[in-house]
Amino acid sequence: MKNKILVIIPAYNEEESIGKVISDIPKDLVNEIIVVNNNSTDRTASNAESVGAVVVNETQRGYGYACLKGIDYAEKLGKDQCPDIIVFLDGDYSDYPEDIRELVRPIIENDIDMVIGSRNLGNAEEGALMPQQVFGNWLATTLIKFLYGMKFTDLGPLRAIKFDKLLELNMVDKTYGWTVEMQVKAAKQKFKCTEIPVKYRKRIGVSKITGTLSGSFKAGYKILWTIFKYL
Repeated sequence: MKNKILVIIPAYNEEESIGKVISDIPKDLVNEIIVVNNNSTDRTASNAESVGAVVVNETQRGYGYACLKGIDYAEKLGKDQCPDIIVFLDGDYSDYPEDIRELVRPIIENDIDMVIGSRNLGNAEEGALMPQQVFGNWLATTLIKFLYGMKFTDLGPLRAIKFDKLLELNMVDKTYGWTVEMQVKAAKQKFKCTEIPVKYRKRIGVSKITGTLSGSFKAGYKILWTIFKYL
């Protein structure tokens, strides 16, 4: 039986990129695409709808808020319609949506619980990752290995997870700590996790996090706080 796959794309003011992201998602593989419009002030929502995505709105700004809204949507689909696999994908076109095929393969073929798309194992375009991201990823993954005993090489936004396992994690972070919370909790609960190499390019537009000094500081602090929180 074919696995039902739902893609969640948190998006804040991504009108220039969101259509490209959705258009590149393999439609023969994915059952539904959800764009969580995170209080955008531009045409993100209408551009997403014009290329076939379902748009849900989350007025509370924050990456985690948007992801939680997408999960809530999936839960409300009901037993017969709820997905088997959730894919998280950014709306800025820095990820390559076609990599979703390889991302979900370990779940479907090898019964893996969660797969992280690693930009460090793959091919990141020069300048796509800011120095603070490179250092932050190294520090965070080193701490996760030391404190929780699971090896990751990246906190990459492109990731896939079994829906029932995602619900088991009881995700709560509302902002910058979302990705690391997922990996820390998966490690703590001994989920079967793996990484695959993915491509990564310069995003369209300016990052709301690494594009500012304050955003980088807040993200770094929240990531470290989250890692130690679950010890």
